[in-house]
Order: sequence, then C-alpha cells, then structure tokens
Amino acid sequence: MTHSEENPFAVITGASSGIGYELARQLAGRGFDLLIVAEDAGIEEAAADLRRDGRNAVIAVRADLARHDGVLKAWYAIEETGRGVDVLALNAGRGIGGAFVGGTELADELNVIDVNVTSTVHLAKLALPGMVTRGRGRVLITSSIASMMPGTYQAVYNASKSFTQSFAEALRAELKDTGVTVTSLMPGPTDTNFFHRAEMDDTRVGASDKDDPAQVAEQAVRALMDGKEKVLAGSLSTRAQAAASKVTPDRIKAEMHRRMAEPGSA
Repeated sequence: MTHSEENPFAVITGASSGIGYELARQLAGRGFDLLIVAEDAGIEEAAADLRRDGRNAVIAVRADLARHDGVLKAWYAIEETGRGVDVLALNAGRGIGGAFVGGTELADELNVIDVNVTSTVHLAKLALPGMVTRGRGRVLITSSIASMMPGTYQAVYNASKSFTQSFAEALRAELKDTGVTVTSLMPGPTDTNFFHRAEMDDTRVGASDKDDPAQVAEQAVRALMDGKEKVLAGSLSTRAQAAASKVTPDRIKAEMHRRMAEPGSA
C-alpha cells in the first residue's frame, strides 16, 4: 500500500510487541502512517496486523538498534520515505536482572546501554533537526518509574532509565520555542516480554501482576498529543508508587527494589 500524503507520519522503535506495538496501534487509530522498528522477526507480523484495516501505510524495518549500523539502517529507511517525521516514539529498550558482581554478564549490561541509551541519543540526533526545521513534531521517549530509584539487582537498567528521563527533560527545555514537544513515558511493571528476556521470571516483580500495555500506550499517546512533559502510565497503584518514590529516601528505595528484583524472590 502506498502512503497518503494527507496522513501524518510516525516512527516507533521497539514496536514488534508490548508497549511499542500498542503505541503503534494507538497512532494508527489516530490516522498516522507508520514506520516501525524492532530487531526480531515479529516486526513483520506486527506490521501485517497494523495494516489490516487498510487505512494506514505501515513500513516494517528489522534492525538491531544496539548496533551503530542498525540505527543507521532504521534512519535510512525513514529518509527513503521522503517524509517528515510528525511523531517519533523512541521506545526500544531491554533490561537484565541479577547481581552486578558475580551474576550478570558484561555483554548484557553493555547491550542494555547500547539499546536504551545510545540508540535513543543517536536516533534523536538524526531526527530532531528536521523536526525543528519544520517547526513541528512530537517526541515520546520511554523512560520508566525505575528512573526514580536505585536499581538493586537491576543496576544498569535503572541507571539507563535515569539517563533517558534526564535526556527527555533536557531536550524538552531546549526545544520549548521550536514547535517540537518532548514527552517522557514512565510506565511501571507492564505485561510484556521484558521480564522474561531480562531473566527475571523468578523475581517478585517478574512473577507479580502487571499493567496492561494497551492502557499504558493509550495514556502515553494522549499525553504525547497534548504535549505534556511526562506521563506516569499504568494503573492507579503504579502511579501511587511513583508518587511515593518522590519523597522516599534513596537508601530505602534501594532496599525496596532489592526485595522486588532479587533473584529467587518470587
């Protein structure tokens, strides 16, 4: 299907499943043509699902954003459309659980940084100049309520989300007079493949009830389109946890996180 120039254009990373897929579905429902990116083969199935109503053009790009050439592959696909990006959802991310000393592998920790931090900065650096030149656009950066607390047994993941949260807030301040808004998405534990991939099935948080990714995405897109600074997305309990985190000392939050994320705590 060829795209309609009348439709706005959205790019979503990490869109083969979970929150990313639901973000794409929400934006398709608002009339956006889509370019969706993920490293796994599920991105093609996601694109097929999103094309079913026939109203939106959907381009699938399989690229490993942990790699410099993977980011460039995604960017070249965006450029090949010849279209300006109206919404940029930098959602790709992964985690790894376990003890930093004697537990996790360095390759996994560095991969978390490459996906969560480096690819976010790289794609933002490539896409934002064009959005600023056009004087319009909306950016969503997926952070986490984990950005608000020390990540005992998820040390690198939580630190990466603290980076993306700070990055989103700084970009928003820099771009305040450009017509481009930046919104940070801060979900809590969500029912996706995240905890399985992070090898956290045996933890209390991995085994607990989680928020619905469709609910998280709906709240995120509403906040994005309203140009809000951030959205604490998910259930009331998740938002209450985030509110409490603002006034809880870090040493207490670190111990709370230990109880949630320690291997074998389920």
